[in-house]
Amino acid sequence: MILKNISYENFRNHRSLTFEPENGINLIYGPNGSGKTSILEGIHYCALTKGFVSANDQQCLTFEAEYFLVNGHFISENDRQLTVKITYKKEKKITVNHSEVKPFSQHIGTIPCITFSPPEISIVNGSPMERRRFIDNSICQTDRKYLDDLLTYRRVLSQRNTLLAQIKEHSEERDNTLSIWSEQLSRIAAAIITKRVRFTEEILQRLYGIYKELSVREEPSILYRCSVGSISKEDKEEILYHRLRQKYKETEKTDIYRAQTSIGPHRDDMLIKMNEKEIGKYASQGQMRTFLIGLKLAQHRYFNEKLGEKPICLLDDIFSELDTKRTEDILALLKTYGQSIITSAEKKTYGGINEISIENMKKEKRL
Repeated sequence: MILKNISYENFRNHRSLTFEPENGINLIYGPNGSGKTSILEGIHYCALTKGFVSANDQQCLTFEAEYFLVNGHFISENDRQLTVKITYKKEKKITVNHSEVKPFSQHIGTIPCITFSPPEISIVNGSPMERRRFIDNSICQTDRKYLDDLLTYRRVLSQRNTLLAQIKEHSEERDNTLSIWSEQLSRIAAAIITKRVRFTEEILQRLYGIYKELSVREEPSILYRCSVGSISKEDKEEILYHRLRQKYKETEKTDIYRAQTSIGPHRDDMLIKMNEKEIGKYASQGQMRTFLIGLKLAQHRYFNEKLGEKPICLLDDIFSELDTKRTEDILALLKTYGQSIITSAEKKTYGGINEISIENMKKEKRL
């Protein structure tokens, strides 16, 4: 997937700006606060219908503006033209090739992209929710059925939790209603967990390859930690379904007491280790950052192999804290990855890179 051009009106730092990247590696450089990240965020809106810095649309408005507009033109590897227009004025509207998209989830996966930003280190050392979000965002861009299942699971989970609260508050006699919701939740949860386990093992294999190409002499490992106990890719979805049903029966009293569902995909985690030690507890900042970069590059390969389409790489401040050798190794990989858009506070001169000064870009627009 290639971004041909994108324009911004009243979007974060930019009253009016047009960006036309080249097909390979594009490096946008300039001082902090000049709007480099905002350019990436607008592209992310076109791909995933929201920003990666903030999911709050209103926060993307330029100061005192009443609306923002982002308009991107893309071309796929089979020459399919895509024009994505995001408008926001009290509510968001998305059109693709002049047709409105509703719900927004229908657009996910149309323009595959991967991101890197320093706050995403929370995938490595943050809460389980951050790792679940990484897994879900990855699979959703390659599997429409998974996205549908995830949305259904959240709806059924909410309904089950509401019923649990009602039973607790009113001491209602439990009829078969709770068991019906538990059965539905078990069925959808089994499908979700099965795909998450498969993804975890597939991304790890690609991560091994990335570490080898970057000459990183460390042994990463990723294990899906399921709230119903140990599972592997050999476990069939039907078997997992029955295990979940049994677990929901066993935890029913506790769930009523807490008025929330205590097990399921919303409670699972991804255990990350480096040299057999938990990375979030024992690794250095450099090791965690290298792991995150490797994970994102592995995600790119996963998308490319699943979709037959190279995703756009949006890499915010990726080179800070990296030495020259590691930077050169990553750039060598990115040259084979299709289109990358990178931000940096400083200009970096490497062969085969399109260097763009954001200050010059804004001056040209004013002229």
